Amino acid sequence: MQEKVEKLVQWLQTQIEETGVKGLLVGVSGGIDSSVVANLIKRAAPASSLGVMMPCNSNPEDLDHAKKVVEAAGLENVTVDLTSTHDTMLKEIQTQLKNANALVEENQQLADANLRARLRMSTLYTLATNYNYLVVGTDNAAEWYTGYFTKFGDGGVDLVPLVHQTKGDVRELAKYLNVPKEVINKQPSAGLWEGQTDENEMGTSYAIIDQYLKGEKVPEKDKAIIEQMHNRTAHKREMAKAPEKF
Repeated sequence: MQEKVEKLVQWLQTQIEETGVKGLLVGVSGGIDSSVVANLIKRAAPASSLGVMMPCNSNPEDLDHAKKVVEAAGLENVTVDLTSTHDTMLKEIQTQLKNANALVEENQQLADANLRARLRMSTLYTLATNYNYLVVGTDNAAEWYTGYFTKFGDGGVDLVPLVHQTKGDVRELAKYLNVPKEVINKQPSAGLWEGQTDENEMGTSYAIIDQYLKGEKVPEKDKAIIEQMHNRTAHKREMAKAPEKF
């Protein structure tokens, strides 16, 4: 773990040097992935790194965990509550759709969740512009492969240091970096709606996805789910499509 941390920190430092920015920032959710990244950017840029907490109709426990993470890491931090911004924007959009008799009720939970993620992305980039920092993402190998992230939301970042680390790897990194135990042991969740958990939404577990990514045998049902998610979300891992030049 020490060697892996050192390589990741060095890579982050190289990105700072090559782009000419002053530092790095990350959105800290209170989950294990962002907690690991928070510690990595603090090591990579001790005097120019920032953790951003962005509650948005969130579980208060998540903000409490996020605060414990930045305190334990000694990371400079700021909290931007997006609840009122989100509520105003979503209400206005839904009002206009209702007026046009075009509101699709069954799509509103996902629309709401994605709006939260994209507001957080906008907040991070607004802060990054102020500080001249890069935005560091938190997606791990399992999330990246299955496309379990919001396009132009938590997927809208400059750097993805954990993209080759399985969820199991991230957990071991968290232990090495002394991330608070309650964060390491909590059920993975994007916190997008009440009671939401990653694994319930995906229909499989991170442990099985990790096995699949390592080339190990997994149940056919889970293999089908993983491959379907990967194929369906290919557009999230690509640049916007354009026609051939003519």
